[in-house]
Amino acid sequence: MSAQGYEEELRSERSHVAGLYARLDAERTRVRGAYEAALRGNGETPMERDVEVRALSSEAKRLDVADAGLCFGRLDTESGGQLYIGRIGLFDEENAYDPVLLDWRAPAARAFYVATGANPENMRRRRQFHTRGRQVLDFTDEVFGRPGEDERGDTALLAAVNAPRGAGMRDIVATIQAEQDEIIRLDHPGVLVIEGGPGTGKTVVALHRVAYLLYTQRERMERHGVLVVGPNPAFLDHIGRVLPSLGESDVVFMTPGDLLPGMRVTAEDTPEAARLKGSLRILDVLAAAVADRQRLPEQPVPITLGDVTVRIDAETAEWAIEEARASGRPHNEARAVFTEIVTYVLTERAIARIGRGWLTREDRKAWEELRTDLLKQLAEDERFTAAVDELWPVLTPETLLAELYSSPERLRAAGADQALWRAQGDAWTVPDVPLLDELVDLLGRDKAVDKAAERVAERQRRAEAEYAADVMDAMKLDREEMDEDVMLAAENLLYAEDLADRFVERDTRDLAERAAADRDWTYRHIVVDEAQELSEMDWRVLMRRCPGRSFTVVGDLAQRRSAAGATSWDAMLEPYVPGRWVYRSLSVNYRTPAEIMAVAAALLAEFAPGLQPPESVRSCGVEPWSRRVTEEELRPAIEEFVQEEAGREGTSVVIGPPGVPGAVRPAETKGLEFDAVLVVEPMRILADGPRGAAELYVALTRATQRLGVLHQGRLPRALAGLGAPAGARPA
Repeated sequence: MSAQGYEEELRSERSHVAGLYARLDAERTRVRGAYEAALRGNGETPMERDVEVRALSSEAKRLDVADAGLCFGRLDTESGGQLYIGRIGLFDEENAYDPVLLDWRAPAARAFYVATGANPENMRRRRQFHTRGRQVLDFTDEVFGRPGEDERGDTALLAAVNAPRGAGMRDIVATIQAEQDEIIRLDHPGVLVIEGGPGTGKTVVALHRVAYLLYTQRERMERHGVLVVGPNPAFLDHIGRVLPSLGESDVVFMTPGDLLPGMRVTAEDTPEAARLKGSLRILDVLAAAVADRQRLPEQPVPITLGDVTVRIDAETAEWAIEEARASGRPHNEARAVFTEIVTYVLTERAIARIGRGWLTREDRKAWEELRTDLLKQLAEDERFTAAVDELWPVLTPETLLAELYSSPERLRAAGADQALWRAQGDAWTVPDVPLLDELVDLLGRDKAVDKAAERVAERQRRAEAEYAADVMDAMKLDREEMDEDVMLAAENLLYAEDLADRFVERDTRDLAERAAADRDWTYRHIVVDEAQELSEMDWRVLMRRCPGRSFTVVGDLAQRRSAAGATSWDAMLEPYVPGRWVYRSLSVNYRTPAEIMAVAAALLAEFAPGLQPPESVRSCGVEPWSRRVTEEELRPAIEEFVQEEAGREGTSVVIGPPGVPGAVRPAETKGLEFDAVLVVEPMRILADGPRGAAELYVALTRATQRLGVLHQGRLPRALAGLGAPAGARPA
């Protein structure tokens, strides 16, 4: 194409894309108008209005996120047609079924990602736009069927991976490759495991797969949403705008420390404690800890009923415990059975003594009347209540687990390892969260408390209805003074119950907010990133949250640092989804240049020789470097790196063990990427055993352009061949 022809095409494309934005703005105005009308109400019931308001709110969000890169490409068919591909779909005003912009997830858009010169998918040309805001800056064409033209297919991809990194992950929907696209659109109802080394785009693939599933299975998924689990808050911030930028907002983002509503846990455990808590064997410990709180009295407990004294002895308590456990109910719910048995024994004994000589069981009416009186006395007897609380207490997960951890005696009674002991029992760590979640089911609720709350709510509702009726009485108008053509009496507009509803606080939270706050919420699909870090207990939590067992699991066994994490996918998944999980791997590293990946691969060969590193698709032309410094030189050398990178476009980070000034730990950078990385004291990172080797591997593979290493002592063998920086500075 000549320069003149290119400029004419560019002007034409700019005009066309401007027209798409005009259509987007018109659609946005229409939806906002409908939303405001729905808020005012159009005669429908409150429930119908709420449904319509929620639907229009969701549609408005979908349109609002489409501004950046609304249209990113075009397909020219062999028959002469043109298909514009974008973030969302837009349709012709006159023909609602004729798309003027094709949603990237639509089946017809698949050729944009998979067409090659060898298999053009009935396409003649693929055009990719480079945009900034609403402006098309330029475009790249790939014409199929011409010798050698198919080799130009990576042009847009390489431009994307070589671009400087920003504060958050950029979706690469325009540059998804055929290997990735096949996984995104895989039709599998169970668990899909995507394994790939650093920079293979596995996280991007997983998020785009979610967007694709939400698009193709909207009706099945929209009422329950999707959960995305990531390793840490920084990672979730990093990826948090990808799905919204693709038009999806009904997604909940959590770390393993957030999975129990009301908790935001980030503290780590020692490797040994994490291993013990992550194993399914901890289930026996939890069950034993609960059973340990169901106790026999050390001495009989005297209870006064009428003018006699009866006792809760060990035999009575033992029978009550056996019956309560046999009920199969959770601990707090089984308390009612325990109380019922103890109450029965005490009242029977009291009746027998009180009625001695004048009352027999044949006189059932008198017997039951006396029992009723004694039951009332028991219900008001503080000593009886205290005894039941002592022998079968109402427990919360937090109370039970905190008291277990802080008591060597309780740990022994539960058969737990003393490595779980800590002075402050409620100093929660991330591995505690699945245990607390498990205890929610083991303990259950206290039904008496729930019923009391229901009674209070019902009394409040009746009071509100009565108040509303009084308001209506005050609003009644004298009909003789009314203009019948204009005015209506208040009772013709509202019933008291309807007016009372106005006082009820409505749940206006969107789906993501409601799901995140509800422990019993179940999701239609769950994405787990850095899944190699999850323990057996973590998987129990997630399987509870997704009864349909629909998962996209993303990980890299080579990067596992948790002592309780996965050593194989089969061991973790087969117990839950036997025969219902499939494995796919990504082998091409789009992020880490070959110069840096060679160093990381040498380390991988030492600590995990059976694992294959991904193959880098590009070079950066800058060799990694190392520099030995004294203790006095370390801080100035770090500051020099920071200042040097501050003058460049892009992002940078200093990674090191605790105590290194200005450094973050390797675990905090998992899943993140930076233009430049400085790794400090790699031998100290390695000193943490197998976990340290995985952390150093993570640190070495975060850079997209430049990698430097500072060390005071010797270097790890895999890094020994690194040269000095150019001059005295990082290259």
